[in-house]
Amino acid sequence: MREPALVPRLRPFTATIFAEMTALAVKHGAVNLGQGFPDTDGPAGMLEAAKNSLFGGDNQYPPGPGRPELRAAISRHRTRYGTEYDPDTEVLVTAGATEAITAALIALVEAGDEVIVVEPYYDSYAAAVAMAGAQRRVLGLRETAGGRLELDVDALRDAITPRTRAVLLNSPHNPTGTVFSRAELEAVAAVCVEHDLIAVTDEVYEHLVFDGAEHVPLATLPGMRERTVAISSAGKTFNCTGWKIGWVCSTPELVAAVKAAKQFITFVSGGPLQPAVAYALDHELPWVEELRTSLQGKRDRLSAGLADAGFAVRASTGTYFVTADVRPLGFSDAAELAWELPERVGVAAVPVKVFTDHPDEWKHLLRFAFCKRNEVIDEAVARLRQLG
Repeated sequence: MREPALVPRLRPFTATIFAEMTALAVKHGAVNLGQGFPDTDGPAGMLEAAKNSLFGGDNQYPPGPGRPELRAAISRHRTRYGTEYDPDTEVLVTAGATEAITAALIALVEAGDEVIVVEPYYDSYAAAVAMAGAQRRVLGLRETAGGRLELDVDALRDAITPRTRAVLLNSPHNPTGTVFSRAELEAVAAVCVEHDLIAVTDEVYEHLVFDGAEHVPLATLPGMRERTVAISSAGKTFNCTGWKIGWVCSTPELVAAVKAAKQFITFVSGGPLQPAVAYALDHELPWVEELRTSLQGKRDRLSAGLADAGFAVRASTGTYFVTADVRPLGFSDAAELAWELPERVGVAAVPVKVFTDHPDEWKHLLRFAFCKRNEVIDEAVARLRQLG
């Protein structure tokens, strides 16, 4: 019998938990708090700019690195952190952050190299490492006495081997909602410098931090500007996840390497949407601040509702997500509950253990998205109370 067509390294990635849970939500008419997308549109000025581009003749291939006005806007945006990037040589527009991460790993990591990934990890990271032919080494977050999930810096140092090539870091962190502190990131930077590692940073939630938390780009720390591939996107910042406009900022050498891989994946994308994102980066950050304030309130609303329904809610200081422990409700495995929830009470959520290499250590947590209208959150909570 012929071997399966899919190569072994990609066989674990034939489906995503988001597609599976969304399909269950549709089937059972459930409130979908599983997939992280907002249910309201982004700023009106950005949408108007997109309309003008669509009907203004901007519907052909954009330049390979991205529209010049968008690369210039990205460069200006990064100056808010004190870093300067040349828009002509140090900025690359991509088809969202997912492509940027995948292209970066394909370009910069050799087969057999090791990439350190923080666990729990966004599911595409494992697939991207596999597509690069590399091996992932996971670094688990640890919970403090106060309930915060933090980086285990000693474990990071212990994870380094002669084959380690890169560290893939996500802060604000999906799926847990933690935001790494400056001290934690300084420790990561010291390890990268000591071992001459590349850092690939996923910063798509950079503006969505709460309670006075600070987003510290790793590239701003000593020794990291020249070794960090900083990645972000418009989707989470401007409520346009379907546009898939992302970007890479790094040195000319690293950007050229990522472009070499990226140009044979999508070549280019989102031509008429790129000027709209440029407009938004230059003019709509006050709207983003209002979004951040709104999301903090939604986080509080959902967290309180989950606690009232009997869950033990973990702290979240960023992103779209809160995690909740199902054990107080009498369940031992959140994944089993997640598969039942859409039919049982009409709510979809995602089990955290699917984002890990050590599922038994995380099997008690569900991830819920709060980037929804208040009435949607309230309806989900009302349904979840039926579990008690």
